[in-house]
Amino acid sequence: MSIESKRREALVYHAKPTPGKIKVVPTKKYATQRDLSLAYSPGVAAPCLEIEKDISNAYKYTAKGNLVAVISNGTAVLGLGDIGPEASKPVMEGKGLLFKIFADIDVFDIEVDTKDVDAFIETVKNIAPTFGGINLEDIKAPEAFEIERRLKEELDIPVMHDDQHGTAIISAAALLNALEIAGKDIDKVRIVVSGAGAAAVSCTRLYKAFGAKSEHIVMTDSKGVIRKDRDSLTKEKAEFATDLDLHTLEDAMKNADVFIGLSMANLVDTDMLVSMANDPIVFAMANPDPEIKYDLAIKARKDVIMATGRSDHPNQVNNVLGFPFIFRGALDVRATAINEEMKMAAVKALAELAKEPVPEQVNIAYGETRLNFGREYIIPKPFDPRLISKVPPAVAKAAIESGVATEPITDWQKYEDELLGRMGNDNKLVRLLMDRAKRNPKKVVFAEGDHLDVLKAAQTVKEEGIAIPILLGRKDVILELMKEIEFDPEGITIIDPKADEEIDRKNVYAERYWKENKRKGITQYGARRVMRERNYFAAMMVNEGDADALLSGYSRSYPTVVKPMLDLVGLAKGATRIATMNVMMTDRGPMFISDTSINIDPTSKELAKIAQMTARTVEMFGVKPVIAMISYANYGSSKHANASKVKEAVSYLHRYFPDLIIDGELQMDFALNNEMRNDKFPFSKLNGQKVNTLVFPNLDSANSTYKMLKELNNSESIGPIMMGMSKPVHILQLGASVEEIINMAAVAVIDAQEKEKRNSEEEPLVSQKV
Repeated sequence: MSIESKRREALVYHAKPTPGKIKVVPTKKYATQRDLSLAYSPGVAAPCLEIEKDISNAYKYTAKGNLVAVISNGTAVLGLGDIGPEASKPVMEGKGLLFKIFADIDVFDIEVDTKDVDAFIETVKNIAPTFGGINLEDIKAPEAFEIERRLKEELDIPVMHDDQHGTAIISAAALLNALEIAGKDIDKVRIVVSGAGAAAVSCTRLYKAFGAKSEHIVMTDSKGVIRKDRDSLTKEKAEFATDLDLHTLEDAMKNADVFIGLSMANLVDTDMLVSMANDPIVFAMANPDPEIKYDLAIKARKDVIMATGRSDHPNQVNNVLGFPFIFRGALDVRATAINEEMKMAAVKALAELAKEPVPEQVNIAYGETRLNFGREYIIPKPFDPRLISKVPPAVAKAAIESGVATEPITDWQKYEDELLGRMGNDNKLVRLLMDRAKRNPKKVVFAEGDHLDVLKAAQTVKEEGIAIPILLGRKDVILELMKEIEFDPEGITIIDPKADEEIDRKNVYAERYWKENKRKGITQYGARRVMRERNYFAAMMVNEGDADALLSGYSRSYPTVVKPMLDLVGLAKGATRIATMNVMMTDRGPMFISDTSINIDPTSKELAKIAQMTARTVEMFGVKPVIAMISYANYGSSKHANASKVKEAVSYLHRYFPDLIIDGELQMDFALNNEMRNDKFPFSKLNGQKVNTLVFPNLDSANSTYKMLKELNNSESIGPIMMGMSKPVHILQLGASVEEIINMAAVAVIDAQEKEKRNSEEEPLVSQKV
């Protein structure tokens, strides 16, 4: 994709279907006149008067307690510099989005049109009653220091400049762990800091709070080492000026133990790295390109412990590990500030989390065999679901102990349960899918490559590194469409199964197909004829190893596409039938629904196998399956065969797979409402668990449910995902959107990764016990 195309894509993303990235959503009923009279006049007078009596009641009756202002004047926006308040708004909205999806915190973004420090501070103070916290963003130094300092002094709500403290908190956690691995003490190591902006100053101050010594710290800027004999030093630079006989970054790096890079790309060369002490710790955090490239650094020093700001290398220093969870903890105890004790508590919580055993779902999500505390894992991954239950409580406890909490928490287990309950408010699963696919992309055949939406999806898949697309269809049509959407055909395999130039490949495929099916009514002529059909051709490409996976079904009905897959590809080891599952992105998190496309009225044993395949597929997504077997009855309340078969399926699974978290038969409301279920059925294996997987008794109920969710709630759907096939073949819903095709391409890649692993281990998909 050209630079201009990427620019257009970004503009369309921000403009369509609704301008911007965040919106305000009502949290109360508003359907009737009574609702409206309570929401506004005259009912609204009651909470107003209660707040007038005691302003702390604003937390009880309004959204103040979960509302943060992301405030900027646009003077230091990302790598764009001083672009002004209006131009900074997309970034501030983006920050608001991160607050919401990671910690369920609501945000109003505020862009202030002034560079005057006093005017900016006065503006923030005047609007502060609206908010439970203030996140300052993208304000240039040195003004940022003064603004944060004064607002913290003059306001009684948490204030934090994330540009300063976010990187400091995450990198400090990484530094503590890196020093432990290297066997070094923080009070003895020599630290070089490249950069002297807000982040660099805040990082260095925090390292000192953990024991780093001023006499062992050297800070550099664009002029070299910041020395005490330099003229016109700012207050912040003077704080870290040295009188050592060092003048350049190269001088400072000799025998240094730690390099902290918060400056610009490629400032450090391999000679500088080689000159450092044993087991050097290098945090090259300039974005998007670090001070020294990761591959270059680990090649030059085998003993280096390295972190960057990039997600494609180990040890990403990512602010999203910090700010959402720090504010979450601060808001939940109504802290009057975010103080040093709270920041240090966040550092310790992150450092300790990296040492704990990593849940298998995190390993799966990041495509790792096993993440272990060590040189390539010194800080948690951004999508580790444990973050929300570890960091906010640590911050909240520090707020209480340091005396800034006005609403202390007493029941910490209840609080952690509430925090985990907030995890359903994001849709991180798609991001994890994409990241995992990119780690080991596979060749995916797009059987309908001459359709515009399919081609658009293939373009994104290639450019994002999700998969290596192979396009089937009329070559002239495909090339014309590629020209239209600026999809560079270089390196793309385009095949027309009907073209004469593919005759040799078709004959090879046809001969193989005939030999394997000649006693099943297939003639040589018939085999050659069907190889002109793109779905048969695509299936043979996967069978013969010319492709790793395939996608089809965009323009044809589901049954017509399923048939060639069953004819040519066949079932996985241990499977006796196929089924499909859809993933629905809901407000409570991803919901996995089976069987949505194949089995009309399965028997009890077939249901048991569908449940087992579904559990295995859910695990493929890095999620621990908690399965409810759905019925119109609850635990034997009906003796009808339709309910009894679900009960029998559950009985099979309980007998043979006692570790599988599954129960039923259950009505939908009892399956999804843990409180109702615990009250009426305290014996349920699902109690205390959040159900994320639903297995339905027949096709009618499963298919109708997922389509209703999709249309009524505008829920994003991934699927149907084919289960039980020996090869990664997946069939799209007729007329699938570009986004749905992209998601399914990622699923196909991950399926190929998993099948490759399973085949090497000779592990069956479904146990023969069932």
